[in-house]
Amino acid sequence: MTMETSMTGPAVRLTGVQKRFGDQAVLHGIDLDVAPNEFVSLLGPSGCGKTTLLRIIAGFEQVSAGRVEVAGVDVTGMPPHKRPTNLVFQRGALFPHMTVAENIGYSLKLRGWPKGRIAARVEELLALVRLEGLGGRGSTQLSGGQIQRAALARALAPQPTVLLLDEPLSALDLKLRQHMQLELRALQRQLAATFIYVTHDQTEALVMSDRIAIMDAGRLVQVGTPREIYTRPASVFASDFIGETNLVPGTVMEVHDGLVTLTAGRVTRLRGRADSPIAVGAAATLSVRPEAIRLTRSDASMDTVPPVDGCRGQVRQVVYLGSRVRVEVVTEDGITTWTDLREDEADGLSADDWVSLHWNPEAASIWAGETIRTEA
Repeated sequence: MTMETSMTGPAVRLTGVQKRFGDQAVLHGIDLDVAPNEFVSLLGPSGCGKTTLLRIIAGFEQVSAGRVEVAGVDVTGMPPHKRPTNLVFQRGALFPHMTVAENIGYSLKLRGWPKGRIAARVEELLALVRLEGLGGRGSTQLSGGQIQRAALARALAPQPTVLLLDEPLSALDLKLRQHMQLELRALQRQLAATFIYVTHDQTEALVMSDRIAIMDAGRLVQVGTPREIYTRPASVFASDFIGETNLVPGTVMEVHDGLVTLTAGRVTRLRGRADSPIAVGAAATLSVRPEAIRLTRSDASMDTVPPVDGCRGQVRQVVYLGSRVRVEVVTEDGITTWTDLREDEADGLSADDWVSLHWNPEAASIWAGETIRTEA
């Protein structure tokens, strides 16, 4: 079974979508195209508007302004049951008085399908989500993962053009959630279906998505592939929200062919790439991932001139994390930096050792006028 489509345009197109609840604006002119057969994750912190946007696509919320199209049809004012979409909620929310098979076939029964056709479709879906032989069970007889798979089968039953998923794995424990991430991604590829998935879990978005749309305070901050967003974030927020990074504020000292030298204290000079224009003397922030930083042993008695593309400092702590060792270094200017090493690279390293930190400037990003957000 596949959900292949002959669409030539976007499966979903959002144009200038705004949403207000009373005096509070929660979405500010969202523009987004989702291609047929694409897995797109809406990623952002709690309260950023991602679930509201999903509910607008589903028709459970109406836009305050803007336009929603599904498969080239304007569905902006269309009720949910008339849209070629279906929604999987955060918790499976199966009907407790129905069996698994009855839950899956319920929407088909409402559509007037004959019993034989419903039964065949239900068996097909039970096999698809690996629940064969469990159609006669009630929801209380299922595990958390089985409930979510049954809810997924129920949503897939009428073959929606677009499947919308609102954090469907968030209630599962870590190992089951990781397993279900891979299962769900494999299922989406098998079906050749269009999935729009809401999550606040950055790892989940990286693992599952063709593209990620990062949201913050009701706005799209960046849309791109997982690799694009991780390696070339568009802002301090995107850099800090996706993965782990070191953020260092400073002042632009030099700009040459997009490579920027930042001064961040008395002796610290750091380099990275700016993808937008930046002026000498501007306040700026550098982001560099822990795994991009290389560490070499140093000597406290050596000249304090920093490395060409890095800085010197003292080890504060060495933390064993199984697959890697994380080292905290405090630079000569008091900047705290984390780097990730292999176990053999960290062998013999201990607190108070002097080290030099350096990286390829192309692996670091710099933005002018950006500030580092801290949680209240």
